[in-house]
Amino acid sequence: MSIFPSCHIYYFSGTGNALNVSQWMQKIGNDKGIPTQLIDIGKIEDRLHQSVIESSLIGFVAPTHGFNFPPIMLHFILRFPRAKSNRVFIMNTRAGMKAGKLFLPGVSGLTQFLAAGILKFKGYKVIAMVPVDLPSNWISLHPGLKNEVVESIYLKQHARINKIGPLIFDGKKNYRAVYDIIQDLIIAPIGIGYYFVGRFLIAKSFIASSACNHCNICIKNCPVKAIKEVNSKPFWTYRCESCMRCMNSCPKRAIETVHGFFAAILILANMVVGYNFYQNISIQSISINGLPGFLNQVLGFIVTSFIYFLLFFSSYFILHFLLKFRWFEKLVLLTSFTHYKFWRRYNSMVFKNKGIVP
Repeated sequence: MSIFPSCHIYYFSGTGNALNVSQWMQKIGNDKGIPTQLIDIGKIEDRLHQSVIESSLIGFVAPTHGFNFPPIMLHFILRFPRAKSNRVFIMNTRAGMKAGKLFLPGVSGLTQFLAAGILKFKGYKVIAMVPVDLPSNWISLHPGLKNEVVESIYLKQHARINKIGPLIFDGKKNYRAVYDIIQDLIIAPIGIGYYFVGRFLIAKSFIASSACNHCNICIKNCPVKAIKEVNSKPFWTYRCESCMRCMNSCPKRAIETVHGFFAAILILANMVVGYNFYQNISIQSISINGLPGFLNQVLGFIVTSFIYFLLFFSSYFILHFLLKFRWFEKLVLLTSFTHYKFWRRYNSMVFKNKGIVP
């Protein structure tokens, strides 16, 4: 007889990787006679089902965004009720790749350790911390992987979870994430920068081209309600988690990342931040007499971040206005890698009929 009477798995998923892992774990739990329920945190908003806390085993599954859990999952864990003798497992999907026959793991950064620390503080017993190297889906930075590569990665990780999962449901400990602690600590500062600055800037790198047929699939399916309609076009707000669901599910491939425009604004922002005022004092070296050096560095970071936000926020409105001119849209698309056919989209459900995904 299992030591767990029930299990609830809270998940967040953009393109389906974390959802598939959650469904694999659900099947394993149910096969072992443990009623296992999946809960999409993107659909319950701020409402926590207090009855779920009665479950003796709780899972948290989400992708890795900027070397951390997506803010929606991180904030959810922060709001989660305190423990009542519950045990917890944490799984994060991270950017798995492949070079020839060699499978390349992703990097978790703060993802596992920050979540585990919060849950431990709340009184939970963390029995498993397991990263899952499913295909990288961040197609703003690289083309989607080829189908055969995606299939091979999925087969490998599916088999791995089928070995690990039953042990977790038996209450056995698995701290695989700890093996990567050195590289994760090295990359952790980038995760902090992404949380406070990077994610807001990246949110302003998406547009819908004139290929958009106003089906509103992107608006309806956005898991964090970050897309709204402005001037009859999808408009990405700062709520965007860069989960890539919109870009990968658009039937017209109308959603693009404006690489060229984004680079131009970044260069302009750097010019403004680095502009020398009087006596060769730049914004980057701004300081207040009497403040310790560390606090002056923090002050400089706040000021420069404000300038970046101001430029990107204002430029995004200008971009949307100018996109109504065909010549400008053509220029933007010519400098956007996602516009070209070789820049593949990513779909984790392409192998559903093969039984690789539930």
